[in-house]
Amino acid sequence: MDNDVVLGDDGKPRCAWAGAAGSELADYHDEVWGTPTEDPTALFEALTLGVFEVGMSWRIIFGKREGLRKAFKGFDPTHVAAMTDRDVDRLVQDTSTIRSRGKIRATIDNARVAVSASPTLPELTRMYVVRRNRPPRSEAEVPTVTPQAEAFAKDLKKQGYRFVGPTSIYAFMQNVGMVNDHVRGCFRAAGHPQR
Repeated sequence: MDNDVVLGDDGKPRCAWAGAAGSELADYHDEVWGTPTEDPTALFEALTLGVFEVGMSWRIIFGKREGLRKAFKGFDPTHVAAMTDRDVDRLVQDTSTIRSRGKIRATIDNARVAVSASPTLPELTRMYVVRRNRPPRSEAEVPTVTPQAEAFAKDLKKQGYRFVGPTSIYAFMQNVGMVNDHVRGCFRAAGHPQR
């Protein structure tokens, strides 16, 4: 088996970064990462996790996911858009989250854009879906930035979104199934729904 794929105790080959079967990260890999969605809450969650990941590792952000979910009201953009400076002050003190005032404010600002912008975030995601004929052979073949991610980030910035560079947007695209970057040999690499 390729080094970029591991065989879990459950007998399923998965991307090596997902780790052991039954772990939270493996469950996320199996059920969320790369699964196409147009659900506004799921899209806003992925966008928010990307905002917080800027300058940090994914494992740290993933470890704070539940704290961020609670802090940002289940990632419901309408509820987050209604948050105030008082909420920002409270969240900067909350150790269950990432206590970055700038990222907290950007998340609230992004929610306000998400509830008012046209085209909507789900509509924009449809415009930038990447279709591939084959899965990447290895993690080394998976890009961190693509022309589509650059164009998508540019459109998001025009709408007023913050902390949406091409690298974080490519990670967002992977997360919400706009591109399938499960590597060859992973049980999620082929055959799962594409938009």
